[in-house]
Amino acid sequence: MGEMDRPRLLDQVRGAVRARHYSPRTEDAYLHWIRRYIVIHGKRHPRELTVEDVTRFITWLAVDQHVAASTQNQALSGILFLYRHVLQQALGDVVVPPRARMPERVPVVLTPEEVRAVLTALDGVPKLVAMLLYGAGLRLQRAWRYA
Repeated sequence: MGEMDRPRLLDQVRGAVRARHYSPRTEDAYLHWIRRYIVIHGKRHPRELTVEDVTRFITWLAVDQHVAASTQNQALSGILFLYRHVLQQALGDVVVPPRARMPERVPVVLTPEEVRAVLTALDGVPKLVAMLLYGAGLRLQRAWRYA
């Protein structure tokens, strides 16, 4: 397969994400961060970049762009996915600032009593969908996607 026959890098990422059945939102996020990583490094191909370049990018997001820890971790996950599953290139250890830790407490959106009140107020198909979402721990986007 010649250079011109090989799919473009982002198409390769898209294919690798879909082959692993990641959600469409994860695909979009990974593509966004990989594009941004490439652009920040002067549109150089990621094969030419090193673990230090990845570390600098992730640090830049935290220090200069003031992104949340979860956003920083998402960006790192997308870039690591690129190197592991598309380029099949070992990177080494990426050193991230200590701020990249996730909060220890997961917020509760609704209490069980509040959920019960919402489900009681619904009927028909909306109630069925809400019960399936809640019972299976699914996100609303999933229900809308397959509706």
